[in-house]
Amino acid sequence: MDDRSAERAHELESRREVGHRKVGKREAIARPRPALVQPERDAFVLGLPALALARATLRERRPQQPLPEAPRPFGIVGGKLEQEGRRHRQTVPPRYPRWVPLREDIRNVAIVAHVDHGKTTLVDAMLWQSGSFRENEEVADRVLDSMDLEREKGITILAKNTAVRHGGLKINIVDTPGHADFGGEVERGLTMVDGVLLLVDASEGPLPQTRFVLRKALEARLPVILVVNKVDRPDARIGEVVNEVYALFLDLDADESQIEFPIVYTNARAGEAGLVADELAPDLEPLFEALAAHIPAPSYTEGHPLQALVTNLEASPYLGRLALCRVFEGTIRQGQQLAWCRADGTVERARVAELYVTEALDRVQAPQAGPGELIALAGMPDVTIGETLGDVDDPRPLPVIGIDEPSLAMTIGINTSPLSGRDGTKLNASMVKARLDQELVGNVSLRVLPTERPDAWEVQGRGELQLAVLVELMRREGFELTVGKPEVVTREIDGRRHEPVERLAIDVPEDYVGVITQLLALRKGRLEQMVNHGTGWVRMEYLVPARGLIGFRTEFLTETRGTGILHHVFDGYEPWYGDLRTRPTGSLVADRRGAATSFALLNLQERGQLFVAPGTQVYEGMVVGENARAEDLDVNATKEKKLTNIRSSTAEELVRLVPPRPLSLEQALELIRDDECVEVTPNHIRLRKVELAAQKRQTAASRKARGLAAV
Repeated sequence: MDDRSAERAHELESRREVGHRKVGKREAIARPRPALVQPERDAFVLGLPALALARATLRERRPQQPLPEAPRPFGIVGGKLEQEGRRHRQTVPPRYPRWVPLREDIRNVAIVAHVDHGKTTLVDAMLWQSGSFRENEEVADRVLDSMDLEREKGITILAKNTAVRHGGLKINIVDTPGHADFGGEVERGLTMVDGVLLLVDASEGPLPQTRFVLRKALEARLPVILVVNKVDRPDARIGEVVNEVYALFLDLDADESQIEFPIVYTNARAGEAGLVADELAPDLEPLFEALAAHIPAPSYTEGHPLQALVTNLEASPYLGRLALCRVFEGTIRQGQQLAWCRADGTVERARVAELYVTEALDRVQAPQAGPGELIALAGMPDVTIGETLGDVDDPRPLPVIGIDEPSLAMTIGINTSPLSGRDGTKLNASMVKARLDQELVGNVSLRVLPTERPDAWEVQGRGELQLAVLVELMRREGFELTVGKPEVVTREIDGRRHEPVERLAIDVPEDYVGVITQLLALRKGRLEQMVNHGTGWVRMEYLVPARGLIGFRTEFLTETRGTGILHHVFDGYEPWYGDLRTRPTGSLVADRRGAATSFALLNLQERGQLFVAPGTQVYEGMVVGENARAEDLDVNATKEKKLTNIRSSTAEELVRLVPPRPLSLEQALELIRDDECVEVTPNHIRLRKVELAAQKRQTAASRKARGLAAV
């Protein structure tokens, strides 16, 4: 090399060191980071299209925010196979990506959305239009909501899968719950699929559960198709809702590949869909085409040993426990010998007694199933969720499904009231413990911990509704229970006590903004955003301690005259907020056992709201009403009118009683105080004090006031 060439090489090396690289590369010239745009504000101030604004924001973020490591052990194109059999998605595409075979005849997709945005209704329309039912067949609305409790409450509680045929394509659909309390079902369902349909109401837009399910989908690096449903609503605001979804993607740090999602507009009730909001096709063909084009086909590796992950469990009266699995690699056959990789790290041999695949709403027996299939198999009575079925000669376990930790807990024990044993048939502590253990097998988001008492257990879950559904199911099975007040699960972080915080979204008429603000201020809520849509309704978003929302729903509906709508979802942990006073009223407590009388209740109804009617059996320590004042009041609800032989002109006067306030299980759990609990039987829901004897309650209150320990 001559001197001139050496000098030229030295100059180029110097330029590289100071940041002057060849023009054309992404990091061409080192420059200071410009200020980020604020999408939720500038989308309307600047008048930019939401997608262009999102791209601009991502371009500014890209040099400073590299993509986080996102393990993806479930069959992704471009992934790599580790020695332990775990497959991870590469955060940077390889320069020369290898060819990976695909199952082009299958698509696996989950439908996720906020509660009541139309997921199950859309699945109904897809089943009808794919020819799953006869034209004259009578099928109930929301056919996948098969539980009695789901139909009564109008919500989806358990994730379920079905399959539809569109031409030569089989589409496996996982319908997930829309309520935040059943988020464990959502997380489990996302491990079975390769993409999601994000359903959003054309009027309500993204709500707290939308944020939760979208965050989980983005963390799993699943492609998203946005479905704007209910576009026929008279109050639909389609353009604003789409912009809000783009802003939500940016807020959740989506990358550029995730934010460029297709949009389909639907009217699920009418079975119509289209790529333009005001030009819907008479069927769902545009939606099916979008599914085939944008949801990736399942990938696999030629010659790879069998890997199937157990994602759900069901019970059959003929076959016993059924394991619902997603096959990621290899082929599974009926009668095949398997390596059963247990959760404790051991590997056992097992045999596939029966093998089923899903067709519409039925399970059809199949001789074998390949990669990408969602199957159900029998033959392993003790299999649990998260375990792997592998090849006998080369077992490779998959990573266990990750589930968020519980944020709420309550105590469940046997019924210890004087009226126990009158309604139920399952009264023993061993029966209650066996039922709770059975629930743990299929519900991965629950925890059951022992307490100081041998006949009571602490059950931890995601929220009040999830725990209330468990108690309601046990009540209908014949159990008699005593259920304590829900309490938050705290954590120690950096030596400080932290508590869970919920993101609360409220839609109320303008007239009630003041009273709602006052209620949440008492619960130490922090206002994050308030938007007036100009239609007489206001949307407010708060961050509120989870314990501040216990009992808030009933008071909220009362203050808004039943017109308000609220939703909340777990947001994170923050330092302890201090003492909260959420219930300003006391209780009316019966001081003796007997039947409530009209004469006694007539005098008591002036004290507050009653929960019992004349003739109801009460006992000492039972809460018969809500006192208008803050303190508890011991009352005699069984007092009878004294009869004399003196005639009176008002003796036959009709006694007019205010009807008692009926309490559902959820309302009862919200209403009780720290020293109260709920007695649950198949026929009755009663409120009572934890300590029934009035004298002992007074002694405990006196010792507490003096700062002494309870006896």
